[in-house]
Amino acid sequence: MHFQQAATQLANLPLFESELLYAGADDPRQVQRQLSDWVRSGKVVQLRRGLYTLAKPYQTEVPHSYVIANRLTRGSYVSLHIALSHYDLIPEHVAVVTSVTTSRPGLWQNQYGRFSYQHIQPAFFFGFHYRQVTDTQWAYMATPEKALLDLIYLTPDGDRADYIQALRLQNLDQLNIERLTAYVQQANKPKLKRALRHILQAVDEELMEYVP
Repeated sequence: MHFQQAATQLANLPLFESELLYAGADDPRQVQRQLSDWVRSGKVVQLRRGLYTLAKPYQTEVPHSYVIANRLTRGSYVSLHIALSHYDLIPEHVAVVTSVTTSRPGLWQNQYGRFSYQHIQPAFFFGFHYRQVTDTQWAYMATPEKALLDLIYLTPDGDRADYIQALRLQNLDQLNIERLTAYVQQANKPKLKRALRHILQAVDEELMEYVP
């Protein structure tokens, strides 16, 4: 397969896996050699084994970092600080895209950024949705409520009042208190039950400071 032919087929795909090129190929080993040559020549970017994207200027759709995070580790969703920043619940810009998974923790780094994965128990793997992140791309992300609970749960002493205050939470009217409470009940973790009191206090304080 010539590169131009492959690039035409892949141009609108932010990411692709090598199996897509193997489909219908007479000699998959030859396809793999060609793919390796394209990576060495800078025409294709390898994100991990089997996962690729076209390099500029051949790509017409730049992959969003959240979509890359989902695909680097299957069965994960974007959460913690990066999700809270996405929802404008914390003021800081966050450089690392952190996800949670029931698989092993890990860290990936490539030209699109740093991607961190933290392990949670299968029983706590809920509270995420498939969210549109560009006009054409979608990614699995924690809801605002679950992103906050994931962060508290995975941070030592994350249920302390001073830690929650240090997050400088803002725009708390975005939080669905009923959903937040339901998540805490579903998780049934004493740490999150303690944290819930402090979160609700922060919500009340922000409402009291609001001046119409």
